[in-house]
Amino acid sequence: AWTHNRVEGRSEYTQLLYIPKHAPMDMWDREGKRGVKLYVKRVFIMDDAEQLLPMYLRFVRGVIDSADLPLNVSREILQESRDVRVIREGSAKRVLSLLEDLAENKPEQYAEFWEQFGQVLKEGVGEDAANKDRIAKLLRFATTQSEGSAQTVSLADYVGRLKEGQDKIYYVSAESFAAASNSPHLEIFRKKGLEVLLLSDRVDEWMLSFLREFEGKTLVSIAKGGLDLDQLADEEEKKHQTEVAEKFKPLVERLKAALGDKVKDVRVTVRLVDSPACVVVDANELSPHLLRMLQAAGQEAPEVKPILEINPEHALIGRVQEASDADFGEWAQLLLDQSMLAEGAQLADSAGFVKRLNSLLLKG
Repeated sequence: AWTHNRVEGRSEYTQLLYIPKHAPMDMWDREGKRGVKLYVKRVFIMDDAEQLLPMYLRFVRGVIDSADLPLNVSREILQESRDVRVIREGSAKRVLSLLEDLAENKPEQYAEFWEQFGQVLKEGVGEDAANKDRIAKLLRFATTQSEGSAQTVSLADYVGRLKEGQDKIYYVSAESFAAASNSPHLEIFRKKGLEVLLLSDRVDEWMLSFLREFEGKTLVSIAKGGLDLDQLADEEEKKHQTEVAEKFKPLVERLKAALGDKVKDVRVTVRLVDSPACVVVDANELSPHLLRMLQAAGQEAPEVKPILEINPEHALIGRVQEASDADFGEWAQLLLDQSMLAEGAQLADSAGFVKRLNSLLLKG
């Protein structure tokens, strides 16, 4: 797509901007050249004038001809010039308008654009506060109701399909689409027919630290504790949950004692249907996926102890409940290790996990 405009007013400039069909080879190279060609009064000044467009639009190519800048303009002057700020803001709005037109009138072309440049556009949520709401409407995601890993669902589509009584936008993040779509945290949502965003791009966790809500609906991670699903349960379900929590209180106390300081807490959950247990973190703590990304980048990450949540109606939990005192500690550790693996973590003692699993299988 392309746009050609002549702007007059506080600043006078002409722009011819293109959105390419394919991503450049150096799109993720921090040292790569980017930006548009700058002319002043039709005199060529420089290639790759990156100050004329925000970083999240670095894929845009084109020409900008200013009538206000001096002919001896340098890159240092470009960084401080008021006229350049006006051009950059105007150009960003023009590109976003072009993308909005594509998304609304040519969805197939926009899907091609998103496949090539979607991850870069997500950076704009954090980098461009003035246009954050416009960018949020342009975002596309894979969800539990979309087909395959293609990111085709907008936040507006999601909000339009909200269940009665639902006031949140739910998401789960993981290293890959397969890990996200098979997360045990999704079980109760699939049972209730609730749509969940499946996030697997590396930029997603960073983006979500800036995108907290959309059209009044808060974005909530389903992998964090304190998830309020009571609003979607009827009175009979709530009564059953209370009875089950009371019945399994002794087991919860035994698990806490067996696992000690390896976990922050143990509790009964309603979020699981087919899995015996899962791990979550508190609502205000960094997600395990984000912690692993920080550690992989060599950054210091705070130690976050997981909360083990058990599914009392799973047959394996019944087996754990019947275990002898001699074997109970092994079962408790096995539950924790399995939950950590399902969440995507790497076990500190994988050989110990295999040995423990084999021992319990043979006894079984």
